[in-house]
Amino acid sequence: MSMLDYRGLAALDAVVEQGSFEKAASALSITQSAVSHRLRALEEASGELLVIRSQPPQATARGHRLIAHYRQVLLLEAGLQAEAPEPAALPQLAIAANADSAATWLLEALASVLAEPVCRVEVLLDDQDQTLRQLREGRVVGCITSSPDAVAGTSVVALGVMSYRCVATPAFARRWFADGLNAQSVAVAPAVIYNRSDTLHGRYLAQMGLDQDVPHSYFPSAQGFVAFIQAGFGYGMAPVIQVREELADGRLIDLAPGTQVPVALYWHRWNIQTALTRTLNDAIVATAARWLEQAPGQIIPDA
Repeated sequence: MSMLDYRGLAALDAVVEQGSFEKAASALSITQSAVSHRLRALEEASGELLVIRSQPPQATARGHRLIAHYRQVLLLEAGLQAEAPEPAALPQLAIAANADSAATWLLEALASVLAEPVCRVEVLLDDQDQTLRQLREGRVVGCITSSPDAVAGTSVVALGVMSYRCVATPAFARRWFADGLNAQSVAVAPAVIYNRSDTLHGRYLAQMGLDQDVPHSYFPSAQGFVAFIQAGFGYGMAPVIQVREELADGRLIDLAPGTQVPVALYWHRWNIQTALTRTLNDAIVATAARWLEQAPGQIIPDA
């Protein structure tokens, strides 16, 4: 493809982002047939399929790369507009983060670009093991993830460690763990797990020599997850920075004191930067340094 058709790229991005050709047409203020025509022309110029016509439509690997390129161009254009004497509109930055970071320290970092305001933000929540997919697919300009492996065209910085402990209310512990955390008790005690992608509970039990299935509920909300435990409905893995006060005053107890699961977090960002994204990058790294347990920070070379 010698020259990129940016109307076609806009159509590709809208179809995948909106989840249908009809909604893409509405977002672009054109007809559905125009969306189909632009996308088909882009695919013909590319010489390959860019969107799988499923419900919802899914981008192919090449389609994701083109979407990432298109959004990087939009980011650069937004940076130029922001530098204008009277910007036409607030630019938007999309990032992906794990729910526990979003519930604790992330808002403090986002204040650097929201306070005046300088921009709008979209935060896509996912498990820390899954957020890198959002960056790889071009949906976000940066992500907080547990993976140190850089995606092509990105840079990575180590943010620090978020430690998790297995906690419950004292009453719950007396009922279900009177004889301690062992194979018999975890086989019957109701646990709570964030979602089906969350592996922390299983990793913790394996670390304790209790690699077994346990009865459990799912509660995919960081605040709701802790509230579920505080209500006495289950036990689970909570980030220390979120339950420090509860552990200190005895509302929650550590079921195996001295045992925790450390999760190293990393910030991945596109190499293409604007003044706005540099401000956000600096704020995320600095804020994480105040909240997370720190190992020596390092920039991992570009992929």
